Amino acid sequence: MKKFFKIAAIIITLIPCSPVLAGEPQEDGEQNAGDEYAMEEVVVSGEKIVIPTKQTDDTVYTGAEVTKEGIKARGQGACVSVYNAVDILPGVVAESTDPYGLAAEQSQIRTRGVRGYLGSMTVEGVPNYGGNPMGPRDYIYDMENMDGIAVYKGAVPGDLGIGVGARGGAIELRPRWPEEEFGVDLSQSFAENKYTRSFVRMDSGELPGVNTALAGSYSFSQTDKWKGPGEIGPRNNASFMLSQPLGDQDVIKLWYNYNYLKQDLYRPLTYDEVEDLHGNYNLDYNDELTGTKADDLYYYEYNRGKYANQDVMAVVPISFSDSFRLTFKPYYSEEDSEISQGVASMGGSVQVRTREIERYGVISQLDWKLQSMTIGLGYFFESSDMEIANQFYDPVTLAFKGYGMYMENESPGLVNSPYIKLAGGHDKLDWQAGLKYFHYRDPESQGYISPPPDYVLVKADDLVREEKVYEAYLPTLGVSYHLSDSAEVYASYGRNHIRPYAYMPLINLYNQNRTTFQNAGITLDELFDNYDMEISDSYEVGARFHDERMDLSGSLFYATHDNLITPVYDPRVDLTYNQFVGEAAGYGVELVTNFYPIDNLTIFVNPAYTSLTYDEDISYQGQTLEVKGSQVVDTPEWTVKGGAIVSHDGFEFVSRLRYIGDRYADVEHEEKIDGYFVTDLKLGYTAKNYTTLDALTLSVEVNNVFNEEYVSNINSSDTTMAGASSFQVGAPRTVLFNVSAEF
Repeated sequence: MKKFFKIAAIIITLIPCSPVLAGEPQEDGEQNAGDEYAMEEVVVSGEKIVIPTKQTDDTVYTGAEVTKEGIKARGQGACVSVYNAVDILPGVVAESTDPYGLAAEQSQIRTRGVRGYLGSMTVEGVPNYGGNPMGPRDYIYDMENMDGIAVYKGAVPGDLGIGVGARGGAIELRPRWPEEEFGVDLSQSFAENKYTRSFVRMDSGELPGVNTALAGSYSFSQTDKWKGPGEIGPRNNASFMLSQPLGDQDVIKLWYNYNYLKQDLYRPLTYDEVEDLHGNYNLDYNDELTGTKADDLYYYEYNRGKYANQDVMAVVPISFSDSFRLTFKPYYSEEDSEISQGVASMGGSVQVRTREIERYGVISQLDWKLQSMTIGLGYFFESSDMEIANQFYDPVTLAFKGYGMYMENESPGLVNSPYIKLAGGHDKLDWQAGLKYFHYRDPESQGYISPPPDYVLVKADDLVREEKVYEAYLPTLGVSYHLSDSAEVYASYGRNHIRPYAYMPLINLYNQNRTTFQNAGITLDELFDNYDMEISDSYEVGARFHDERMDLSGSLFYATHDNLITPVYDPRVDLTYNQFVGEAAGYGVELVTNFYPIDNLTIFVNPAYTSLTYDEDISYQGQTLEVKGSQVVDTPEWTVKGGAIVSHDGFEFVSRLRYIGDRYADVEHEEKIDGYFVTDLKLGYTAKNYTTLDALTLSVEVNNVFNEEYVSNINSSDTTMAGASSFQVGAPRTVLFNVSAEF
């Protein structure tokens, strides 16, 4: 904490003295009160990869946006994965074992050290998430249908529908709504391992008479796994958009997205296996059955999933005057997924997890523009119904072995969340403030057992979980001061949360030790008495500068994290299980840079230092683990994202470099994972007005150019003990070809 304030004091002291940031003094009257500084508007000769961003009617930039050019620079891996697309940002670490971004739920992301499933993802502010695992579904969109991706790491704007919470930050996808002119986009990609991806989008343009504009897209993707038997895909995605002007001020918008994916999973490795990384790099699931249970758990057809998602939303603005507007965003979301995996539970079984999730809600907001400020009053409501179950089968005979867990909600879960936003400015000073009240009603649920030999579901009194209510007040505050037209300093604060999660591990532990808990007179509901919402408070100070040859944005952040899920030893049953009682603190420095030294050249370097450590030691199985001050699991201290974009006479060359520092896979730091460098290259040529085409582009990508062998994903919680984590490795060198056309 002292180190944070010391660094902050130095930065704040030096900023006004800097000849780069201070700029020239302005003449009296050059800047009128209330004028806005749009720092992203400067025209430069290179490509803008990342720009500062804010919500409509906000006055202070509290986020960073990966532009359409930034998404393209990331290559084909960003076409179907939101996490891959934002990995260019400092403080964001996205990992995957699949070079094409197709593998669902076999990737990880951390934002300033906090896992991505503790964050939120929205489309135009409408939440996207599911359960088991909880968190966003980053694999269900085609990024060609997005104009940009905004990421808020600290203070999260109140008008984003954060769903279950945003302790891990908030991502907002900004759709590419129907174009005003008719157009067709086509793209076809090929690569090794029989990879193919086809994408088509058509825009109607504004239809005569009614001015309605339509857009629709479809994509097909499929590939063999780069190691082991099986495929990822087919993945089918369809999207539809409509925009309809309503009067002179308003445009009603409709958005629909459907995604269906089938995949064979990649096999995770143990720590002993990754210690001999070269020898086990290609280890994967078996392609044949042997009749031996221990081996057949690793048969590839027993380790696969299918995922169906569809989402629909509307944006309906009603302007009563130039200064008074009401906006509604109703939405509906549905998920139907089934994942099978070989597991050690119940003596070795094939576990089949099913998810049937239905959510609907509305975000409404009233904006009132006054002379001195803008006032926004909003309300977020959501009803969610999740039916999640585990079934177990014998891996040799496929005989049904019962339910590991079956819980049934008595009613939907309900979120009610009103909020207020105020924003204004005077002369060179801009400010904004907000307050959101989050109220979640966790419904009562009934648990069932399925005793042999018939495995019929039977209600159990000790498996009743009573209704619970969780609530929090979430303030935000931001202020910025413009030193000149091209430089500003800013500070922000935001409180974020995540509602209780990890229900299934606790329920499964109770079921596996049910007799022990019953003998101690402990019901399942009592284990949830200490479940609470995780809360974080984030503080940030920084500065931004730009001119025709560079964009610079640096920030220093500090955050406290309370009520973290932590293992607690219970002597009554001689067992350890999770409760929300832990604390951690983090601080760090992030820098976003874009340099344009000559025309048609962009150089970007985005480094970050992140410290996230435990505030207290942890109790486990009656012992105290001395982890106070240790870096949180799977959190590298140093990361760097960089590269260059060169364009000339239709040719474009993109290089990308990513460095991820050393990490640990366990809470006691006994399992070290080495850092790594990965380099990617892309070369393309675009012919404008080629025959009947507006543009024809040919490109080739080479990812992991030097064939680096490295650990990508660490599958663990923040309090995982040694020997309990599993690992995925990064894909080897991959060469990909693409041809695209615009009509």
